[in-house]
Amino acid sequence: MSAETFDLTARDETWVKRVLPVLKLVARTYFRSEVRGMDKVPDGGALLVSNHSGGLMAFDVPVISVAFADEFGADRPLYTLAHDLIFTGSGKQIFGKVGFLPAHPKNAVAALRSGAATIVFPGGEWEALRPSSQSATIDFHGRTGYIRTALEAGVPIVPIVTIGGQETQLFLNRGDTLARILRLDKFLRTDTAPFAFGFPFGLTAHLPPNIPLPSKLVTEVLDPIDITAEFGNNPEHDEVDQMVRKRMQHALDDLARARRFPVLG
Repeated sequence: MSAETFDLTARDETWVKRVLPVLKLVARTYFRSEVRGMDKVPDGGALLVSNHSGGLMAFDVPVISVAFADEFGADRPLYTLAHDLIFTGSGKQIFGKVGFLPAHPKNAVAALRSGAATIVFPGGEWEALRPSSQSATIDFHGRTGYIRTALEAGVPIVPIVTIGGQETQLFLNRGDTLARILRLDKFLRTDTAPFAFGFPFGLTAHLPPNIPLPSKLVTEVLDPIDITAEFGNNPEHDEVDQMVRKRMQHALDDLARARRFPVLG
């Protein structure tokens, strides 16, 4: 099944309700997650635009999903746009049942026009695998497609920021040079292959993934952005993107200043 024809009905509400208690246990107990402002997400279709943290085992998706279900109930659909690789093999059935969609514009627009909230991480693996020294930095790697998606679907953007993910292990570099040498952009569609230090494998280069440390994850949902109301009917996408990232960076800076210790929060 191609990304362009992925079926929204693959999401299984019964399956979601079975998985949510497990995700909640991990989010609330292991990562001591704290989510503020989820009530700001408006009714109907809304594009949730978030920074991405935590490497190959990023847990910002479960944290946001649990908080969303707590606020609106598991009956309200929430879709997550994700890398094609997770849909290989049995991943298509497993992740499709809990609302994951290949990160293709047609999938995003279809989900949003159906009235569902949809999460996108514009920075993708580039941001999730950034050095720990840049944990409080918003970096979408120049990707602005989410602006076109929101405009085409006619929905607001809801920015979300999370801090703590880059403390689940010590990411030493981004590894973009190594990724180019290994041609990972061609084989895995990734521009990064960072060296990271964690448990139980110690120093690794991308793989195998270490078990995340129990870093406290703090998430804040910002006020919705009506693009046409703020920028008119023919907005410059770069200008909108700059504004979105500026607001997210300001909020992330506030979370970073309030954080007293790495991992502990």
